[in-house]
Amino acid sequence: MPVNDLLLEVKGLKKYYPVKKGILKKTVGYVKAVDGVDFSIRHGETFGLVGESGCGKTTIGKSVLRLTEATDGQIIFDCIDILKLEKEELRKTRRHMQIIFQDPYGSLNPRMMVSELIGEPMIKHGINTGEENTKRVKDLMEIVGLNTKHMKRYPHEFSGGQRQRIGVARALSLNPKLIVCDEPVSALDVSIQSQILNLLEDLQKQFGIAYLFIAHGMAVVKHVSSRVGVMYLGKIVEIAKTDEIFDNCHHPYTRALMSAIPIPDIAAKRDRIILQGEVPNPLNPPSGCRFHPRCPMAMGICGEEEPLLKGITGDHMVACHLTVC
Repeated sequence: MPVNDLLLEVKGLKKYYPVKKGILKKTVGYVKAVDGVDFSIRHGETFGLVGESGCGKTTIGKSVLRLTEATDGQIIFDCIDILKLEKEELRKTRRHMQIIFQDPYGSLNPRMMVSELIGEPMIKHGINTGEENTKRVKDLMEIVGLNTKHMKRYPHEFSGGQRQRIGVARALSLNPKLIVCDEPVSALDVSIQSQILNLLEDLQKQFGIAYLFIAHGMAVVKHVSSRVGVMYLGKIVEIAKTDEIFDNCHHPYTRALMSAIPIPDIAAKRDRIILQGEVPNPLNPPSGCRFHPRCPMAMGICGEEEPLLKGITGDHMVACHLTVC
């Protein structure tokens, strides 16, 4: 992978939340939400990040934008380590990094009109004001499929899908190079989900935007992603190109996620892999491989030694002892 082709590199990213108890609020441990994650995103690429709730996906997305401060690691965006940037430098860099939130209603100020919601980022960054701002807002509304006659409406006057389009327009307003999509369709009706996904694809082709696409479901990730990273309890357990991971996944956890994908043909059957037990507590994760207490293929070494994320073929990387046995 040529270095100059990379837009984002995440190296050894960790985010620990201290657990405090007692009157003196003494730190008694840490919740290891993200514990040593590495991945990269090329210019104009969609990198899908998938896993169960609580595995650290959203924490990674917020850490990349420094909405959450990382505990350790490097986040190199466009050849700049953003963890080393001071406040003003970070503000300038944030023009090129935006986010689309999961809840299209909770992420919009209910007291602001659509024109204000979309135009505010441009005013804050001093890009344009007055008539230029209004024209840009109208252009963005048309690009995302909103009626410009509704500029003076408030968020509660729109449907869920329309509100998410407002969020997309707001993210586009600063011409970003990277957009973090934090489960942008999970709160929408199924009929609307495909419209938003198709919109994001069209915008990527039109503007060359890269996406960090966070999702629960493998089916959604397959539709939009160039490459996929599978997370479990704060770590990435498998990374590969989308076709490769769907046709030839190696990690037992990835296989379990694959088996849960619905098949549209009612006559077709798929052997479901039902994982036993609950996701372990990130405050006290299991020794060795974090997945081994629930893994149907666990061996003795799995509980003793943590597997490293290693390449097996091309860009396909897996953190599993089975791949080296």
